Amino acid sequence: MKNIKYILPLLVISAFVACNDIEDVDLEAETEVAVEVPELTKGSVDFSTYVSLGNSLTAGFSDNALFKASQENSLPNILAKKFAMLGGGTFTQPLMNDNIGGLVLGGNLVINPQGDTLFMPRLVTTGGAPKDLADVIGPITPTTDFVLNNPTGPFNNIGVPGARSFHMIFQGYGNIVNFPAAANPYFIRMTGETPNASMLELAMAQNPTFFTLWAGNNDVLGYATSGGDGSSPITDKATFDFSISTLITSLTSGEAKGVVANIPYVTDIPHFTTVAYNALDPNDEENGADLVAQIPTLNMVYGALNQIFEVLDPSRVITFSTTEANGVVIYDETLPDLSAQITGVLSVSDTFSLFVQSLGLPESSVPLVATLMGNAYGQARQANENDLLVLPSSSIIGEVNNFSYQALLGFNLPPNLAAQFSVEGVSLPLIDKWVLLPSEQEEIRIATDDFNATIKAATDAAGLAFVDANALLTQLATTGIESGNLNLTSSLVTGGAFSLDGVHLTSRGYAMAANEFMKAIDVTYGTNFEASGNLVNIEDYPTNYSPALQ
Repeated sequence: MKNIKYILPLLVISAFVACNDIEDVDLEAETEVAVEVPELTKGSVDFSTYVSLGNSLTAGFSDNALFKASQENSLPNILAKKFAMLGGGTFTQPLMNDNIGGLVLGGNLVINPQGDTLFMPRLVTTGGAPKDLADVIGPITPTTDFVLNNPTGPFNNIGVPGARSFHMIFQGYGNIVNFPAAANPYFIRMTGETPNASMLELAMAQNPTFFTLWAGNNDVLGYATSGGDGSSPITDKATFDFSISTLITSLTSGEAKGVVANIPYVTDIPHFTTVAYNALDPNDEENGADLVAQIPTLNMVYGALNQIFEVLDPSRVITFSTTEANGVVIYDETLPDLSAQITGVLSVSDTFSLFVQSLGLPESSVPLVATLMGNAYGQARQANENDLLVLPSSSIIGEVNNFSYQALLGFNLPPNLAAQFSVEGVSLPLIDKWVLLPSEQEEIRIATDDFNATIKAATDAAGLAFVDANALLTQLATTGIESGNLNLTSSLVTGGAFSLDGVHLTSRGYAMAANEFMKAIDVTYGTNFEASGNLVNIEDYPTNYSPALQ
C-alpha cells in the first residue's frame, strides 16, 4: 500500500477550438501528478521499550531550567511519539511540577555546590536580552521539591542535568544522603525505592529494546562554562573511556539497538560567542558616554603601567579609544607574572608619586599603591579576538566588584578611589572564570576530539546508529541549518536553535536534533522516517516560552 501526495501542478489544454482560431485555446485548467510515498516501516528495530540515557540535552533542559513544557518537547519525547507509530510503548518522563523551573528542598531554592544556576528558575525574553523570570513577572515560588513530591517511575527518559559520563554508572548518585556532595537532585527524583541504583541500572531494569545515548557533554562543558578556572576540571580520558565502554556494553547486552550522539565543540555555542571581547564601546547608546568620560583617567592610570609593558612585553600595553570598541581588561594566567617588576619600578618613580598625590593620597602611600597595582596588573592584558567571554560576563562588565571595593577600603583608600579601581573589565581585570583563553580553548578541543573518538569507536564496534552532533552544531554556528521555511543559527535569542542560556537547545532545536536521530536510525536499521515523510516539522515547535507560562 502506498501513500499518495499530489505535489506537482501541470497545465493542460482545455475548452474547444472555434473557427480553427488557436487564440481561442484555454490554457488555464490545472491538474496534479501523483508522487508515491512509501508507508512508514520499522526496518530491523523493535521500539516497544525505548529508554533514553543522557544529561540535560536528553532531559529537555532549556532556558537555563528544566520545566514541564520543555520536558514535553524534549528530544526523546519527540522521538517516542514517532516510535509509537511503529509499535513503541508508553514513554514516561519525570515531569517537574510547574513551568517555573528550579528545585526546592524544604521550601528553599537549591543552588548546587559549584554555585551556578543549574537548579534555578527559567530565563525569559520580552524581545531583548534574556532576563530572570522573577524580574519580568515579580516574585515566583518553584514547587518542585525533590524530596517531598517526586513522581513515580520507572522512567523512560533518564536524562539528568549536570550528569557526566561517569555519573551514569555511579551508584548513589540519586541518594539523598549523598546530597549535596555526591548526589544530583534531578536524579534523586527518579530513584524512588532504589536510591542507590545508577542511571544505567534504572535503564537496564526496563529491559530496553531500543535506546538513545547522548553522553559526555558535561565532561568538558563544566570546565568551559567556568572559564577554565580549575573549579570543574575536564574528565580524565581513562575514566571517560571506561564509562562509555560500560554504558554501551551494558545497553546492548540484551541485543537492544540504539543510536549514540557525540559531543559538540562547546566553543561553537552562543554561551561563548555572544559577548564581544571588545565590549567596551564608546558608541554604545546606553553606556558609551560614561565610558568616554572615564577614558582620559584610564589612559593616565594605564600609562604608568605601559611604560613598563613596553620594555618587558609590548603585547600587554593597555589603551582606550574614545571612538573604537575597546577590549576588556583580563587576567591571563599564561603570562609571566610581572607583579614584582611593576611594584619595584612604580615605587621609585617620581612621575608615579606625583600621579598618586594627584589622586588625593599622601606621598607616603606610594609604596602601597605600587604594590596594589603590581598585584592587580602583573598578569593583565586587553582581550583580543582570540579570547572568548562567557555569557554571564555581560552582567558584570563595567560593574564595581564589591570584594575588590571592600579590600581597597581596608587599605584606607577613599571610597571613590576604591570604586574607581574595582570596575570589572575596565580598571579591574576580569578573573579566569569569565574568559576562555586560547590555551583553554585548545584543551577543550583536544579533549572533545579524544572523547568523540572513543564514542565513535564504541558505537561502530557495537553496530549502533551514530549522530554527529559535533558537525551539526558547527553547521549551526557557521552557515546555519535550513528546514522548511526556517534557517536555524546559533545566534542567541534570534537564531531559533539555542535557548536563552546559550548552551541548551530550544524546543525547535530539539526537534531539529530529533530529525537527525531519525535519519541516523534510517541509515543503520532500515527504517524510513525521512523517505516516508515522517520527520517532524520543526516549525511546529516554539523557540521561547511566554513569561506568563506557569
